[in-house]
Amino acid sequence: MLVTEDRGDVAVLRIEHGRVGALDVELLDALTGAVTASDRALVVTGSGSSFSAGVDLRRVLDGGRPYTEQLLAALSRTFRAVFDHPRPTVAAVNGHAMAGGCVLALACDLRLMSGGRIGLPELAVGVPFPTAALEIVRHALGPRAGRLLLGADSVDRERALALGVVDELTGPGELLPRAVALAAELAARSPEAYRLAKVALHRPADAAIEARAGDDAAVVDGWASDDTRLRIEAALAALARR
Repeated sequence: MLVTEDRGDVAVLRIEHGRVGALDVELLDALTGAVTASDRALVVTGSGSSFSAGVDLRRVLDGGRPYTEQLLAALSRTFRAVFDHPRPTVAAVNGHAMAGGCVLALACDLRLMSGGRIGLPELAVGVPFPTAALEIVRHALGPRAGRLLLGADSVDRERALALGVVDELTGPGELLPRAVALAAELAARSPEAYRLAKVALHRPADAAIEARAGDDAAVVDGWASDDTRLRIEAALAALARR
């Protein structure tokens, strides 16, 4: 589900969960636990052709509202754990990073990408954004957030670099070594100075997340609505026909 590899001063968290690294409660809890327990720089990556294809929508349909409530809470915990980790965090985007997978990458300090597509197609499926996810996207992308979020689209790696969604492109074989080297370079700086700078940079986003915490009740209602369930079913059926 989640494999941790020690690379000196850097811990690599590799998602190995099914064919596309779909996010479910169990994987999210494992990610949150690994991040919060670590005092080292982190590299987050996936396996195969996917970094993470986002939330496991089949589990959402099967589990109904109770599971949806657990899932959205787990998503927010994971995103915030990565976003506010005091040490450097680097996303090594090895393949498709969609929806929640894209947000997970955007929660990291820096993002490297070797292939696949990255994007935020939530609105195409009809699911609203949890507060933490939206504010992290806004922090990472600034004025470009609306282009990716409202467009509900995905982009290839060259377009992702042009839009500022990722910071650097690499070849597949170079991705992890480069990400680890970059994380180690950042980790060699003063840990306290890095932490304080990160706290200051993230303060507006964290304050907005806290101020809008009550909005997530409406988000749960949106995810659990009959209309959203029909849209999710249609999206899954379309994927099955490909």
